[in-house]
Amino acid sequence: MMIEKFPHMLHGGDYNPDQWLDRPDILEKDIELMKKARVNCVSLAIFAWAALEPEEGVYRLEWLGKIIDSLYQAGIYTILATPSGAMPRWLTAKYEEVMMVGANRVRNLPGGRHNFCPTSPVMRKKLNALNARLAEAFSGHPGVILWHISNELGGNDTHGECHCPLCQQAFRDWLKKKYQTLDALNHAWWANFWSHTYTAWEQIESPAPHGENGIHGLNLDWKRFCTEQMMDFCEQEIRTVQKHGEKLPVTVNMMTFFKDLDYFKFAKLVDVISWDSYPNWHAQPDELKAATETAFMHDLMRSLKKAPFLLMESTPSITNWKPVNTQKRPGMHLLASLQAVAHGSNSVQYFQIRKGRGSFEKFHGALIGHQNTENQRTFREVTEVGTVLNQISDQIYPTVNQSEVAIVFDWENWWAVEDAKGPIVPMDYAGHVMKHYRPFWKMGISTDIINMDRELSGYRMVIAPMAYLLKERFAEQVREFVRRGGIFVTTYWSGVVDETDLCFMNGYPGLIADVLGISEEEIDAVQPHRENFVSYRGSSYRVGALRDIVHPVTAVSLAEYEADYYQGTPALTVNEFGEGKAYYVCSENEDAFFEAFYHDLADEEELAGNWPEELPQGVTVSKRSGEESYLFVQNFNEAEIPFNLPKEYCTITGETLSGTILLNPFECLILVEA
Repeated sequence: MMIEKFPHMLHGGDYNPDQWLDRPDILEKDIELMKKARVNCVSLAIFAWAALEPEEGVYRLEWLGKIIDSLYQAGIYTILATPSGAMPRWLTAKYEEVMMVGANRVRNLPGGRHNFCPTSPVMRKKLNALNARLAEAFSGHPGVILWHISNELGGNDTHGECHCPLCQQAFRDWLKKKYQTLDALNHAWWANFWSHTYTAWEQIESPAPHGENGIHGLNLDWKRFCTEQMMDFCEQEIRTVQKHGEKLPVTVNMMTFFKDLDYFKFAKLVDVISWDSYPNWHAQPDELKAATETAFMHDLMRSLKKAPFLLMESTPSITNWKPVNTQKRPGMHLLASLQAVAHGSNSVQYFQIRKGRGSFEKFHGALIGHQNTENQRTFREVTEVGTVLNQISDQIYPTVNQSEVAIVFDWENWWAVEDAKGPIVPMDYAGHVMKHYRPFWKMGISTDIINMDRELSGYRMVIAPMAYLLKERFAEQVREFVRRGGIFVTTYWSGVVDETDLCFMNGYPGLIADVLGISEEEIDAVQPHRENFVSYRGSSYRVGALRDIVHPVTAVSLAEYEADYYQGTPALTVNEFGEGKAYYVCSENEDAFFEAFYHDLADEEELAGNWPEELPQGVTVSKRSGEESYLFVQNFNEAEIPFNLPKEYCTITGETLSGTILLNPFECLILVEA
């Protein structure tokens, strides 16, 4: 990922000067403070539609041009946004159709964000008229380096789903193209259940709380359609800005575990991946949950294109929209920022540069607070991040993370798993995936996050937790991957349904039963009082709610249940298939089991970790590689931790270290590895 106009680490954030156009003194002060904080890039115009087009067809772009000029003269570059994230009042007052309709078939009132219908021709026409003028005026400016298309697409109460008549017709057209005939659709959806067979295309409606919501194939296809319709809206914005000006790279800012839009599909539209990260630091007695979930999301964003990405938003201090908004403790801001860089980010950016005086986010963290001064801890800590990024930019920017291990996290599977009625309602797909990610984070082994459509070649180990919706092409890839010597791991509740959410008729785990060498008899879901354990290599591990009862065909049992009617039956199996091995984890076990299992597997397969020794609790190591490799040693403990260096290392700033050192609380140490 290279931004040709400014190929360096970016430091900055969302800047909203349209809120301060009556205060030129504020705008002048902002640039002065940004320079002191080592800010080199800001995002402009994200929510500025009303300032850019105060009334229909009346455009006011001069103020934006002056600000872009002033920033560039100060050495600060601009990521320019298309302002579809929030619509002006004149637009919603005159054209009702631009506003979304909820699943309850009630149209939204004006206001809020992300409230637009992606199908509306009026919305597209009005937006792209403005986008064309922005591109003509500013895309050729030497200070404008990247297009920021809209903002957090789908991020409102309707989750990116508009159920208006325009979207209903577009959905029917989409289904006609996919299935061709109603007979094919009825079969794929198993619509004769409850006698809900469709006899005309016009009878099809999107899922509704007061109507049809029990046909899982319908629900799944609706999710697919909503992603593709939002992609089509986004693609039209991209075509417009690239047609009417200099062709710049484009991005959309994604969100944490955002279920409603398939980001693997969106990745195909953009040149640069970016996302907005707001971890819940200090919410638990330790930082393990926040650190690992954030690391997973960084790895996902890097894996979408197998390239560095941008951290488009983070808070320099606090959020204001969580139930409890805790200030980052000293050191955490630098650590969290460098965690992003360690996993592949080429930027650290914030929401926001300056706090607004009123409305919803007036108390959200910012570089410049209401005190309007640099004499604050947040400003000093942001300046520290900017200084470090400036020091390491030339070395780190050209490097990339590399992984031998891939974990499958598939959006269509996510939708299907959590829509299924049984064995537990609802399932927490992301939570189950995290059980498999955390052990690798603790061992300092880099992982890619892929979906079922990605190629498996190039990996030594692929892990597909809860692969409920098993895609045929993925099953073929798994078969070939294991046959050629790969290590494959999957779990309970896998290989259950096909791509239209119809159950496989020859038993589970469906298309890969022979690769795994097992047949499943049934799956049990229990209440907490039905305690059970699995015995694995001389130790007992507590079992959670899900317990698969399987029979080995060619597989060998590596662990067994200790109680209940399935006492002594396999809880973990391995099957040799071709040159490789396939493992099946039958039960939802405690984290300690997965740590032991993956530690053993990493040793047996000689997986290369980023650190040659076992890491202390709460410490991990990430690696970015280029002509030289850079090791990011991250201490997520709020305490000093002794850390042994098995050989002499140089830090990225040239200091030589050896022996046992003390990692400071929330410290990130960057070491050079030849």
